[in-house]
Amino acid sequence: MEKKSFWQSGHKPSLFGAFLYFDISFMIWGMLGPLAVVIAEDFPMSPVQKANLVALPILGGSILRLVLGFLADRIGPKLTAQIGMLSTLIPLLLGWLWVDSLNQLYIVALLLGIAGASFAAALPLAGQWYPKEHQGLAMGIAGAGNSGTVLATLFANRIAQHFGSWEIVFGLAIIPIVIVFIYFSLFAHNSPNRPAKKTLSEYSNVIKQRDAWVFCALYCVTFGGFVGLANYLTIFFNTQYGLSPIMAADITTLCVISGSFFRPVGGFLADRIGGTRMLMILYAGAAIMLASVSFLPPLIVVVALLFIGMMCLGAGNGSVFQLVPQRFGGEIGLVTGIVGAAGGLGGYALPLILGRLYQLTGSYTPGFIILSLIAGGSFILIFVMQMKWRRSWLSKIHTPRTAITPIDSAKA
Repeated sequence: MEKKSFWQSGHKPSLFGAFLYFDISFMIWGMLGPLAVVIAEDFPMSPVQKANLVALPILGGSILRLVLGFLADRIGPKLTAQIGMLSTLIPLLLGWLWVDSLNQLYIVALLLGIAGASFAAALPLAGQWYPKEHQGLAMGIAGAGNSGTVLATLFANRIAQHFGSWEIVFGLAIIPIVIVFIYFSLFAHNSPNRPAKKTLSEYSNVIKQRDAWVFCALYCVTFGGFVGLANYLTIFFNTQYGLSPIMAADITTLCVISGSFFRPVGGFLADRIGGTRMLMILYAGAAIMLASVSFLPPLIVVVALLFIGMMCLGAGNGSVFQLVPQRFGGEIGLVTGIVGAAGGLGGYALPLILGRLYQLTGSYTPGFIILSLIAGGSFILIFVMQMKWRRSWLSKIHTPRTAITPIDSAKA
């Protein structure tokens, strides 16, 4: 049977709906990153408190991704996404009308994780429509919704300054999520090829598999690195280089753009040269860039380094999810939730590493050195695992290696 091209296969309205849901949810999830500098004018915070504020939405998203991943498998990704969008209104209303202390803001920050959990419904909705040979690009396009972070860094502080209130940013964010909910409800659909519901024992079997934990570790670094930096860089530029809140957020936007829009590129290239090979290139690049940032060079240099580093991390997100559906195609909803949760935990840890070490040492150098070493360790992990996957593949099936990526050996 002749294989269809990407544009001939799948369901484009559902793919676009998944992208929109992910995009606006990411915008909401990442609002506190740029706003933290402005909020600090009302609620003075130490470096660790600022790190906690921007890390809590990531922690909430990490936990809730497991919940949405479970629901996506049980009731379908479309209904799960609709529930997620309606639930996202809760922290937006609270942030707009209720918060008057830092502790209350921490509660809202944690609840913003509902938006971050969108990953566990958006990606299965898109991925289940497409065959394996187009998984990298489909998942990359849907996952490019992390470009919503660009909207947050670009507009959040400007809106707060224009209206003289950061709370209004939460209120105005209700408008786009309602619009996306309407589009999504009308045009997005579950794939007819959606896998059957899994039993609890099947969930347990997936979690016990080594490859699931390998993907968790890989995504913890790529996605965790991207979202953690996206949420923390405004604080970094404001503190280290003395930039105003809006200028710090604008510079952060430049860095975030590269990671957001190279996610589908990473998936596309992984389809062509293999996910494991692509990831080794990207982890090496990220490690080198982060190590260079640790020297805290002039602003223009550090922006270039972070631009390339976040490009590697963003493309790495697409590459990881080029591999996941091939290994766990029948459990994609559950595994997406598990792997996504691991990515969220990485994003939660990153601001805490930078914030705590800055408070202890007065410098960001130690934090970026540690981040570089973590990326280097991920390079070693994928290098070792791809050799194991390849040996397993070659020992069982004698199809030419160019027909399949090394990860398929683990499925054979």
